[in-house]
Amino acid sequence: MAKLTKRTADLATAGAKVTAIWDEELRGFGLRVYPNGRKVYVVKCRIKGQQRFITLGQHGPVTADQARTRAYNILSEAKNGRDPAKKLDQARKAPTMKGLGERFLKEHVAVRCKASTQYEYKRSVELFINPKLGTRKVTDIERRDIAELHHSFSHIPYQANRTLGVLSKMFNLAEVWGLRPDGSNPCLHVKKYPEQKRERFLSPEEFAALGKALREVEADGSETQSAVDAIRLLMLTGCRLGEIMTLKWDYVDLKGRELHLPDSKTGAKIVHFGKTAADVLKGIEKLEYNSYVITGKKQGGRLTDLQHPWRRIRAKAGLDNVRIHDLRHSYASGALALGEGLPMIGKLLGHTQVQTTARYAHLANDPVKTAAGRVSDAIGAAMLGRRKKPRRTGTPKKGKLATAPRRKATRETVAVAAE
Repeated sequence: MAKLTKRTADLATAGAKVTAIWDEELRGFGLRVYPNGRKVYVVKCRIKGQQRFITLGQHGPVTADQARTRAYNILSEAKNGRDPAKKLDQARKAPTMKGLGERFLKEHVAVRCKASTQYEYKRSVELFINPKLGTRKVTDIERRDIAELHHSFSHIPYQANRTLGVLSKMFNLAEVWGLRPDGSNPCLHVKKYPEQKRERFLSPEEFAALGKALREVEADGSETQSAVDAIRLLMLTGCRLGEIMTLKWDYVDLKGRELHLPDSKTGAKIVHFGKTAADVLKGIEKLEYNSYVITGKKQGGRLTDLQHPWRRIRAKAGLDNVRIHDLRHSYASGALALGEGLPMIGKLLGHTQVQTTARYAHLANDPVKTAAGRVSDAIGAAMLGRRKKPRRTGTPKKGKLATAPRRKATRETVAVAAE
């Protein structure tokens, strides 16, 4: 045994078999010399009762002093009960980001996500993640790499945030699968770009214009009846696009005025609807050998494209900036205008999170502003010495105060102007 130095390593000669030179000062630190002349620094330690040899690096690119420092750290970790070989094994066996993406799509997305979500995740992995990080090892990715990728898509902030979310899920699973240490997700603390939720609500006049456009295209046959029926149902039920497009007759209970959806964005749910929506459903022809309500051109199939008909119909109505999803927002705003509270609207729309419905809270302030205006006007009149008489809303019963009759809100009144 001798102290391993550069000189010792340089003078070591190869034999017919692999030989080892062990350091006399740091027990377990040595140099392996192979018959082909290759020389590699190693460290020998016992981990959980099992003897392990860990390669530190090849002599030349790695100096004797560098190898000694690494060996000392590994031996210290082993004495403290930690497994110093685990990180090295992970780094050696770690897949590339492309490999992680393939496993993520196969073992997680394909099993746990809906078809629309699968499409979006696959798109993010193949178009935005792989071109930037695909060839890199999973263990080599650091926070700065994620920050740089996120910044490279600053011109499309919504997609940048969606990609960041997909990456975060991938790295969480990498920890579960033992590909990275726990708590090492590099997406942590990478701040998303601000997103402004678009809120567009149709007025009664706009509902009337859309209803007129629907009647015109229905009369002249310029659009399919399925497209017209789909848009009317979207207006009158507040359903999501996918819920109406995949609606089957088995889900429809006309007598109870309910749609029993076995699956939606928030899981199985029941959608209640009013007479106007029921009349639309009754007017739709049931086709033999087709279970869908909104049918397509192929036998037994459903309508798959509503965007193109919608663009033509909204242009005819003069509503070029209105999206299909805005019909759902308008349904919620209509319910607020009729006096329904946010909890009830959340149930009507099938929201599982209060925060989702809370985006409509500012609309509920309109009645408060009106009341505040009446109070301030009354006080202002009193200050000027004028007495403002309250408006009579009904004939009071004897001995009782008169109260304004409350209008009962119904689901179909939200878009009644459309008809």
